[in-house]
Amino acid sequence: MDGAKRSNIKPGSHVSIVLKQDQRSGKRTEGIVKDILTKSSTHPHGIKVRLESGAVGRVKEVFR
Repeated sequence: MDGAKRSNIKPGSHVSIVLKQDQRSGKRTEGIVKDILTKSSTHPHGIKVRLESGAVGRVKEVFR
């Protein structure tokens, strides 16, 4: 699923994110969403989340 829509993401969702320092390379990090940090319903670069590991980044893909 698309990571640009806030409605697709809930705490506990398994997602892949791009960390700020990995934006140039596009390297992705997988994890479980702890907090949703973006307040708007959509964002062109992906909704910003904090994973349970503490990593913060923008969601590129939501796994079922």
